[in-house]
Amino acid sequence: MTGRSSIEDPAETSDLTDMLGELRVLLPGELLLSAFLITVPFNSGFGDIVHAEKQVFLVTFLLAIASLVLLSAPAVQHRLLRPLVDRVRFKQVATRQVIAGCVALSLALVLATQLVICEVFGNLEGFAAAAFVAMLILVFWWLLPGILRARGRL
Repeated sequence: MTGRSSIEDPAETSDLTDMLGELRVLLPGELLLSAFLITVPFNSGFGDIVHAEKQVFLVTFLLAIASLVLLSAPAVQHRLLRPLVDRVRFKQVATRQVIAGCVALSLALVLATQLVICEVFGNLEGFAAAAFVAMLILVFWWLLPGILRARGRL
């Protein structure tokens, strides 16, 4: 399908539906992280944490909110742009937003892990847990899809 056509290609429609379905999987977890982070400063012990931990919290919170905005953007845009004139272009833009949202979410998850585990168990354990989560995300979200694609398995 080329250019701007109002005729809907079933493959493009299905692909867009798949993307919006994937967002329905990502968003609840992201919302849970954001909700958790919103409550943290209101806990009585937040004032007692060191300045560096507050900065880690700030970066984590901003990344989580950026992720929420980027991951929800395609659904909002899809609704506001209906009927879509150029599904292919919309899907390209939405895909970039979802990937950027997943990058922000990846970093927020690693930092949230570090923040929580450092507070509960100490710095060594916090950094080890954050490194472990970073490795899991790197392998399963970012490297494995490329490896499978390169091997022609998916």
